[in-house]
Amino acid sequence: MKEVTFIAQNNASRADVLVSENLTDYTRSAVKKLFEGGGVIIDGKAAKPSQSVAAGSSITVTLPDLVECIAKPEDIPIEVVYEDDDLAVINKPQGLTVHAGNGNLDGTLVNALLYRLKNLSGIGGVVRPGIVHRIDKNTSGLLVVAKNDKAHLSLAEQIANKSCRRTYVALLEGNLKEDEGNITTYIGRNPNDRVKMAVVPPDKGKIAITDYKVLERNNGYTLCRFDLHTGRTHQIRVHAKYLNHPIVGDEVYGRKKREFNLNGQLLHAYRLEFTHPSTGEQMVFTAPLPDYFTAVLNKLNIKFL
Repeated sequence: MKEVTFIAQNNASRADVLVSENLTDYTRSAVKKLFEGGGVIIDGKAAKPSQSVAAGSSITVTLPDLVECIAKPEDIPIEVVYEDDDLAVINKPQGLTVHAGNGNLDGTLVNALLYRLKNLSGIGGVVRPGIVHRIDKNTSGLLVVAKNDKAHLSLAEQIANKSCRRTYVALLEGNLKEDEGNITTYIGRNPNDRVKMAVVPPDKGKIAITDYKVLERNNGYTLCRFDLHTGRTHQIRVHAKYLNHPIVGDEVYGRKKREFNLNGQLLHAYRLEFTHPSTGEQMVFTAPLPDYFTAVLNKLNIKFL
């Protein structure tokens, strides 16, 4: 443990912003944890993130000891759909976390990538090398990985400007009334459960836009296509719940009981389209539904393609 003390040079409307500006090596989320742990003292009193700070105030921050946080290569089988010098497209299986979190650095897609690929971009740092975008642990399907920083920046920009197109397929509970539509909301942390995301007021979240189209209905279930315009955490899962038709197998946003003996939600990143960072070629990839997904569809007599 070590302490850092500094004096506020100007009035500040929020203590967390002031601390972030003075601890440039710490992310906003890391600074938040410092406050939550009582590690920020202003003029002798424990501080709250949202409190104002007067010029001349003394701020003391107790910093935890640094822990080495570097992902290591692991021989975890993964399906590489495509690979060249700039990027790789991966068909991620259900149950595999994309990158480390909460201090756990093992058994992730990143560990597998470090073992399987020679190079990965460094923009994501030592914990998330090559990772441009994520899909949830219990969601399967396609994601693109950058092998150098130039490719990473290009792909990230395409995701930001919506020219990278990501299409998912999901099985929903119940019969969705509309054949197609658009969902535009704001998504942020659920105020009653910080582990979950939720549709929230504009000042509490970020805009989330999803298009959907019904592919087939039968036996009280709806097979649906979702096209992402933004990439918020759990976006499709939250929007499906918002439609009152949560995704089958989603125990966080849907039914608590396990249907069809599933290990997670029936949500699959089916199609991925982007412009190649070096050649300018339009790249399009699709990944078939996993066997456990098609087995449920067969039981319900629902056809996909």
